[in-house]
Amino acid sequence: MRVIVRTVSELCITVGTLIVLFVAYVLFWTGVRADGAMNDQIDQLHRQWSRGSMQPAAAAGERKPGAETKPAPYRYGKAFAIMYIPRLGFTWNKPVLEGTGRDVLEKGLAHYARTARLGEEGNFAVAGHRRTYGDPFKDFPELRPGDAVVLTDGTTWFTYRIDKGPYKTVPTDVEVIDPVPRKSGYTRPGRYLTLTTCDPEWGHSHRLIVWAHLDSTQSVEAGEPEALRR
Repeated sequence: MRVIVRTVSELCITVGTLIVLFVAYVLFWTGVRADGAMNDQIDQLHRQWSRGSMQPAAAAGERKPGAETKPAPYRYGKAFAIMYIPRLGFTWNKPVLEGTGRDVLEKGLAHYARTARLGEEGNFAVAGHRRTYGDPFKDFPELRPGDAVVLTDGTTWFTYRIDKGPYKTVPTDVEVIDPVPRKSGYTRPGRYLTLTTCDPEWGHSHRLIVWAHLDSTQSVEAGEPEALRR
């Protein structure tokens, strides 16, 4: 009997230790890795934008009459913008990558591939983890109507203003990222932003949503937008 009790006790201790190690991994190590990955993404964007600003502009005589410059398509898993949300702290900034695969969400915020491009007509929809992998949207419930969500693609600042949310729904409610999102209060086409994250804080049974409209744009050369000024 003593052998059995001792064996069971040792098994319980071993299982408990494994559980503690797993929790530590989820809470700490994934966060450390994600923070490093997000910082790397932001650094890469700044270097890319810096190189781009050093490229000489094409002379007028080199352009073909009537030619239009089309923006390059976003590439899956690649960062193309940086998001700032002052409500979440003036040091809060996260890269936005294309696609919503798990590998993408581990490196930053994720743009729903079939939604609008940044600043264009339609619904620019972005998802982020509430917890784990850097907890980018940990304080999502604190967002309020009127809050600014600012993004840059290296050439332009885009300032969106939240109109509604956080709104709670279920994962199957995909209409929240429609061009005119359902239950957002919008009734006509426009330039919208949708942010989504999981709810409850440590679960996945529901989603929290906020909707915003494009309030203003300005060139990066003009300096930071008012929403980011300390």
